[in-house]
Amino acid sequence: MEEAFTPEDRAALYRIIESRRDVRAFRSDPVPNEVLFRILTAAHHGPSVGFMQPWNFLVIRDPGTKRFVKAMCEAENGRAAMNYAGDRATLYRSLKLEGIEEAPINLCVTCDRLRSGPHVLGRNTIVDTDLYSTCCAIENLWLAARAEGVGVGWVSILNNDDLRQILGIPAEILPVAYLCIGYANEFSPIPDLERRGWADRLPLQDLIFVERWGQKV
Repeated sequence: MEEAFTPEDRAALYRIIESRRDVRAFRSDPVPNEVLFRILTAAHHGPSVGFMQPWNFLVIRDPGTKRFVKAMCEAENGRAAMNYAGDRATLYRSLKLEGIEEAPINLCVTCDRLRSGPHVLGRNTIVDTDLYSTCCAIENLWLAARAEGVGVGWVSILNNDDLRQILGIPAEILPVAYLCIGYANEFSPIPDLERRGWADRLPLQDLIFVERWGQKV
């Protein structure tokens, strides 16, 4: 029988989960290749529907490529800012929402929706489970990076068609996440958006139902 995890193991795991942050400010120190490989190995061990493993990991270090992605992000961010008015708009424009050029590594995680052929075990009814699987790999990556002292920031203010053109991604491949990776200036004790007053963490007890939707304990 496999040996159980120790209380110390469990405590370390929960501490890593609770201290994971979306990082926007990075030091210039390079991330060693062996550290990056360990982080990507953790991602590759994520669960996937039908053991499909639909992900690819596109590692980007070239400053020119980062500049193109940054310019596209700034254009999309300008459009996103139009969703807000007044104090909310002022706060939005003050937020640092990416570290594309500062981060030593940018990483585009993609989903090959055709991998394993037209019939994937477990995907017959809910076809988007390949996307969910890719997100599970990304969370594995994020937690492994935190354990290594490496920060990760997910940049979601992007246009996937433009990103495909910049990175040469085929039309049938879906970009799921564009991540900035590097050693963080700091890991804040609370999420930055909470610290800045954008939103608060919801109480867990308000989100749990029992047996039927809306039914509390």
